[in-house]
Amino acid sequence: MVERRLKWLAWIVVVWGAVIFYKLISLQVLHHREYVNLARSRQEQQKEIPAPRGAIFDRAGQVLALSTPTITVFVNPQKLPDLGVAAQILAAELHLDRTTLYGSIKQAYENSRGYLIVKKRAEYEEAEHLRNLNLDWVSFQRESQRHYPNGSLAAHIIGGVDFEEKGNAGIEKALDADLRGTPGALRVLTDVKRRGIASEMQSDAKPGAPITLTIDARVQFVAERELAAAVESHNAVSGSIVAMNPYTGDIIALASYPTYDPNVQLRPGDPIAPRANHAVSVPFEPGSVFKVITLSAALETTNLRPESPIDCHGGVLKLPGRVIHDSHGGLGILPMETVLAKSSNIGAIMVGMRVGQQNMYDYVRRFGFGQKTGIPLPGEARGRFRNLNAWGTTSLASVSMGQEVSVTTVQLAQAASIVANGGMMVRPRLILKKGDQTVPPTPPIRVLKPETAITMRQMLEGVVLRGTGTAARIKGYSVGGKTGSAQIFDFATRHYTHTYNGSFMGIAPLTNPAVVMVVTLNGTHGNAGFGGAAAAPVFKAVATEALRVLEVPKDVPDESPLPTQIATVDTSDLADADSESALLNILEEPDEDAAPAAADTVAFVGPKLPAPVAPPPPPKPAGPVAPNFVGKSLRAVLAEAASMGLAVTPDGSGIARVQQPAPGAVLRQGERIRVRFTR
Repeated sequence: MVERRLKWLAWIVVVWGAVIFYKLISLQVLHHREYVNLARSRQEQQKEIPAPRGAIFDRAGQVLALSTPTITVFVNPQKLPDLGVAAQILAAELHLDRTTLYGSIKQAYENSRGYLIVKKRAEYEEAEHLRNLNLDWVSFQRESQRHYPNGSLAAHIIGGVDFEEKGNAGIEKALDADLRGTPGALRVLTDVKRRGIASEMQSDAKPGAPITLTIDARVQFVAERELAAAVESHNAVSGSIVAMNPYTGDIIALASYPTYDPNVQLRPGDPIAPRANHAVSVPFEPGSVFKVITLSAALETTNLRPESPIDCHGGVLKLPGRVIHDSHGGLGILPMETVLAKSSNIGAIMVGMRVGQQNMYDYVRRFGFGQKTGIPLPGEARGRFRNLNAWGTTSLASVSMGQEVSVTTVQLAQAASIVANGGMMVRPRLILKKGDQTVPPTPPIRVLKPETAITMRQMLEGVVLRGTGTAARIKGYSVGGKTGSAQIFDFATRHYTHTYNGSFMGIAPLTNPAVVMVVTLNGTHGNAGFGGAAAAPVFKAVATEALRVLEVPKDVPDESPLPTQIATVDTSDLADADSESALLNILEEPDEDAAPAAADTVAFVGPKLPAPVAPPPPPKPAGPVAPNFVGKSLRAVLAEAASMGLAVTPDGSGIARVQQPAPGAVLRQGERIRVRFTR
């Protein structure tokens, strides 16, 4: 009996031991990982360590955007010992209104919410003092705050971030992956009250890459200042500026108005118009600045030269279903360079007719219109340029003078660079460096022959010296450019209004271009809103600063020559108050000569001017005459100039192709002859 009992006891002990052994195996081997994870979930916390967002700099190293560390204080309303006492303590330490805070805590408690932010971006001293109170129901989270130290400067380029510090506009959005970096991880061992006992760094946060832009903050500041002043003084709706290095494509300044401060988050109901980037995302009809493309195509596809006669039909041209009126009444036969200088719409149409539809279409495409430039900013518009099979009967005439096509300011700057750099298309470059790695420019593409670009630059100089762009002249620098005053089309009435897009496309200096710039004011009114009166002075102010900052040497004497008269206008029978307006109508055109509807006719706006009076015979030359250097070598030109006591400024090498002043022109005292050489 005793033995039997001992046997049962032995079996019980064996089974009991086996169960214990199995349980140990189960805990330590079979389900070890599961129980370890369960224990860690109760005793440890995994915290993400935000990576510092990369800073953004201008080309000179000035900070445009940076992230600063901040602390967010939050509580679990369900674990507060006393709502009133908690609100009292938190309000006193964080400098908040107690009544408002108590209402927020009570509402969260009643709604069974377990998380309530008490204060975001608390001051460091506030958070540390509160932390030292050792309140187990208060929690802290380290975060960062994006800061733009220059306020609205370059806002449309830099963009901004949302509440999670993710980019939502501009470079902040376009390069968000580079700027955000990689967050780190921290493992924290806690006690039963979830208070930290020990911590272990699992992975370090990797800061985002700093981004260096091509813009210069000094030029950007002047561009935004001058643009804002021009928009307000001319009662325009908006405006934009793009300044660009014609050889590398570097954007030196890009401004859009109206503007905003990216430090201020957009709230419901706030207007979004100031956040539109008019330089990149808002296309418009370019008007007469587009004649640069028309004449460039003519120089390459026809036998037209700057001196070729163009019949302007006395200022009136009848086309199928419409009549075109030049704002300069009575224009007859003019040299093509004068057609550009006086901005004759009819003259441009006649040139376009010689170019032909196919060639015109091809060259507009070659200049990059109707296509995105690839500038690294969100929301770039490609503009509007219809396929050739969608052109109407008079589309060639419209395109020749800058209608039936829409462009952006950055597209026009890219086109101006082609003329400035000798015929190569360079894409706009806004990112100079990502971290320590330089972003190379996009390889250029040949668009125009070098001699075509040189000839166009010479004709553009005539616009500034003797034509519609005299307000763009810069002391000590040769400048070329083109004005534009495109009427804004009203789609409701299908007529062009008397509201304009006033533009100026400029290059400086012409001997060795360092900057091209396009200025556009949208929604100007009257003669004062034309490109020559509204946009050209802005170009002058901003380009002067850009040339100074870039340390570009002067290439002409400070005593700039007075513009010669293109036409002699008799204003003796006009009232004094109308004389200035009449003269402006001769020197500037408002691109109001074409309408899209077949039966529409746009009437001449402004006072009717009498036909030009024949000028008196020119006086006999009072100084030396410029010799003909074209076709000669550099050595021969310098030798001949030295023997005649003339000063020559050579540009390039090889054979002389173009000179300014032209052969036979009377030279003023001390005037230099600029000669362009190519091989």
